[in-house]
Amino acid sequence: MNSSQKAENPLSRNFTMRSLLKFAFPTILMMLFMGLYTVTDTIFVARFVNTDALSAMNIVCPVVNLIVGLGTMLATGGSAVIARKMGAGEHARASQDFTLIVAAGGVLGVLIAVLGAAFADRLIWSLGASERLFPYCKAYLFVLLCFTPASIIQVLFQNLIVTAGCPGIGMVLGISAGAANILLDYIFMVPLRMGIRGAALGTGIGYLLPAVLGALFFSAGGGSLRFRMPVLDMALLAESCTNGFSEMVSQAAAAVTTFLFNRTMMGLLGEDGVAAITIMIYTQFLLTVLFIGFSMGVAPVISYNYGKRDWAQLKKVFSIGVRFVAFASIAVFGAALVFGAPLVHVFAERETAVYEIARKGFLIFPFSFLFCGLNIYSSAMFTALSNGKLSAIVSFLRTFGLIAVLLLILPELLGVTGVWLAVPAAELLTMITVLILLHQNRARYHYA
Repeated sequence: MNSSQKAENPLSRNFTMRSLLKFAFPTILMMLFMGLYTVTDTIFVARFVNTDALSAMNIVCPVVNLIVGLGTMLATGGSAVIARKMGAGEHARASQDFTLIVAAGGVLGVLIAVLGAAFADRLIWSLGASERLFPYCKAYLFVLLCFTPASIIQVLFQNLIVTAGCPGIGMVLGISAGAANILLDYIFMVPLRMGIRGAALGTGIGYLLPAVLGALFFSAGGGSLRFRMPVLDMALLAESCTNGFSEMVSQAAAAVTTFLFNRTMMGLLGEDGVAAITIMIYTQFLLTVLFIGFSMGVAPVISYNYGKRDWAQLKKVFSIGVRFVAFASIAVFGAALVFGAPLVHVFAERETAVYEIARKGFLIFPFSFLFCGLNIYSSAMFTALSNGKLSAIVSFLRTFGLIAVLLLILPELLGVTGVWLAVPAAELLTMITVLILLHQNRARYHYA
């Protein structure tokens, strides 16, 4: 790469704490806003429909997790490959690979939409819907399935716009989509009285907007990537899927654990228990998007310097990331403890069964935020270093392996308290594993 190309590429700069946070800030802000508008969906459903509709959203949530997981797998795995090639100076091939990955995501979305619509009823029953919840589940899921191609493509663009060196554009797209989602949710659910179907329609259009605007951006040659005639390279797609498999593992595991949480709480406390765990899951997402956004923003920088073999800069970026995550973990933990009850009240009225169940959960669940930041950052870093195996191990442990075991054991011993303890315990045990993996691989990847 010559000096002019280096100057043009924002990934090539000599990052400090301030400049790295500034580079990652648009992605962090985008994810925070995504978290807010995702939670707004649930608030509107709880307030303008009822808590049964809120429970229904969580019943079908595993399907959404799998769709997002497939898109994220392609996006993060492909981003690492593309950024590595950009770091090695292969700019034209990087754009061809980018185009192929986006096209593959669109085809995958169409297949999922068709198959999902055909087997929707069977799928909903298998996810544990009760007779009372089934109509809400079907109305919500069918609309979302229609927007599956847009959902996957917008996930791709959110990641790859950062890889193209334009995180600010990604932030604008994410915020625009979120604002449109919130506005449309209100219009469809309040004046038009479309109920949970309106919430799904607002979310679907929220997916469509960044997909369309992102396509226009890359068609115009945005950033360091642009649409080019792709080369059908199955090895590239396989590498992207393998490298990003940890993110698919994370989402697939989230789908299974959501199912397990729903089943456990349905058995212990019925539909009110499912509504309470829904509140917890969505607020957890809101409070962890800081770590997710930072990791997404920093990952292309790690991939770029790894491809360039700039070990000094790679070590510096990794160190900055660890310090930021440590500080943020304490801050998020404190915020969760202080604002837990007010957050629950946004979803449910005080003195209701749902409110009391979720409020008690917020006395235990926030301890997970002390440990999950390092786990999320380390998983993203291993993906950025093209080690999908280690990333998948971390994701599997924190989102499924340990939680599944703990959900089978702790509720039997402690009842509902065991449900709330499962996630903090899983995150702590995963963090211990992460520290071991980081120590074992420090010489191989030169990050410490």
